[in-house]
Amino acid sequence: MAKFEEIGTASIPGSRGELRLLQRNDEFSIRIAGKTGELMNTRLHGSEDALAEFACERVAGRSGARVLVGGLGMGFTLAAALKTLGEDAEVVVAELVPGVVEWNRGPLGAAAGRPLDDPRTRVSLGDVGELLRREPAGFDAIMLDVDNGPEGLTHRDNDWLYSPQGLATAQEALRPDGVLAVWSAGQDPAFTERLRRVGLLVEEVTVRAHRPGKGARHCIWLAS
Repeated sequence: MAKFEEIGTASIPGSRGELRLLQRNDEFSIRIAGKTGELMNTRLHGSEDALAEFACERVAGRSGARVLVGGLGMGFTLAAALKTLGEDAEVVVAELVPGVVEWNRGPLGAAAGRPLDDPRTRVSLGDVGELLRREPAGFDAIMLDVDNGPEGLTHRDNDWLYSPQGLATAQEALRPDGVLAVWSAGQDPAFTERLRRVGLLVEEVTVRAHRPGKGARHCIWLAS
């Protein structure tokens, strides 16, 4: 079997960390430099698709629906949101690492069908938390997949997003009857309770990393 080869690196703003993009034939992997394991792989995106589908299906019937994808990653959540929403929707994707946007505009883009080229897409470079603060009642749905779960693995500032203050800010950024969807590599009962304490109704869904019904079990919280 062919080996992965590194084809790009990208610095993580505000930290000393670095992301690595690797390729093996038509398969891509994103990893954190100096750590074992991978953050994302183009062969395993079933739960990223589900994150957008679960959230966007709830608001797809709204005229001019506006949604936020926190974390571009490999583009699969963005692509699934665009597929689920209508032609008059707007999908804002917030990405902290400029290099990740460059990868999605370049060699990585074809894997998800080049969703950045869709005219409904708007890219916001920077911290998704700052964007949430700037846009009260700005979104019908917010999808957060900025890390490996409700903790700051790639960037410690991500911890704020999952704190009571961060969740309250996300709640304020939702329009009436909006939905907040959060992806995680695993379950976290403490986070479920945190969502409830800020006044959100919570549904916890287990999905598989690879469809149909294969791969690791990931968790998605749907809060409204």
